[in-house]
Amino acid sequence: MDMSLALPLLVGLIAIALFFDFLNGLHDAANSIATIVSTRVLRPQYAVAWAAFFNFIAFLFFGLHVAETLGTGIIDPGIVSPQVIFAALMGAIIWNILTWIFGIPSSSSHALVGGLVGAGLAKVGFSSIVWSGLGKTVGAIFLSPAIGFLLALALVLLVSWLFVRQTPFAVDRTFRVMQFMSASLYSLGHGGNDAQKTMGIIAVLLFSQGYLGSTFYVPFWVVITCQSAMALGTLFGGWRIVHTMGSKITRLNPMQGFCAETGGALTLFGATWLGIPVSTTHTITGAIVGVGAARRVSAVRWGLAGNIVIAWIVTMPATAAISAAFYSVADLLQ
Repeated sequence: MDMSLALPLLVGLIAIALFFDFLNGLHDAANSIATIVSTRVLRPQYAVAWAAFFNFIAFLFFGLHVAETLGTGIIDPGIVSPQVIFAALMGAIIWNILTWIFGIPSSSSHALVGGLVGAGLAKVGFSSIVWSGLGKTVGAIFLSPAIGFLLALALVLLVSWLFVRQTPFAVDRTFRVMQFMSASLYSLGHGGNDAQKTMGIIAVLLFSQGYLGSTFYVPFWVVITCQSAMALGTLFGGWRIVHTMGSKITRLNPMQGFCAETGGALTLFGATWLGIPVSTTHTITGAIVGVGAARRVSAVRWGLAGNIVIAWIVTMPATAAISAAFYSVADLLQ
């Protein structure tokens, strides 16, 4: 392809990718701030600013393994074209908007993965899929909430044992301070894992058009732009989903909020270092359910949690179908 002809299209697609990144921050702001808001440690407007800052600086702490997985490990980079990227992004964006409207904490990450798979299938069929990378991502749908659940549950039990002689007032006061640290760690994990997905999309688009030469890598300007777009989206918050995550699943106190955020953050750190694109939504939901179940099983609204799980399962097939439809239209208009 003549790159001079592709440049306006390339700029437009990068803008769409950054819009998705902004929506990701908007949609997933709840993941970073729901617990600290629901425990009334921070007011919402201060909580989103806190989360946005740590979203932005996450690139200082993590490598770009997740970006490489999204760029080359879901579908064959050799079949990537502007139409494929456009279709993948539109599938993810439409699903994000729909779930935001209805207040459903679905996964922006798996929406994007589903979009890539749908566009790849529409273009060349099953040969487009990198099964090892897709297998890791699908496995993480089940593992990340389970690990978040177990870590948060273990932390609640450990903290309860350590503070058994403290008065409820003293425990509450201690963990109001500690929650600043746990919320910061979770926001770092969110920024480190989620912003890299858009980096991977932009980088593979540049690579497919010959702008990166013969070796795939993520340019620094892509890193900074994606972290900025996500942080800006987080600043705008996602209040419908904050309500679901922060109070509808289970009621939290500061100690429980600390345990949920820390368990979720540890899960995200591990996944990011391993290059696995996990869902921050799945992870924090599992952790919140874990701390609720540690109190008593009836403290969790299992019906709502079940509806959220159904949304998780539906996300990838739904975005794949939307993306395949967009690819078919874009291919006809080519």
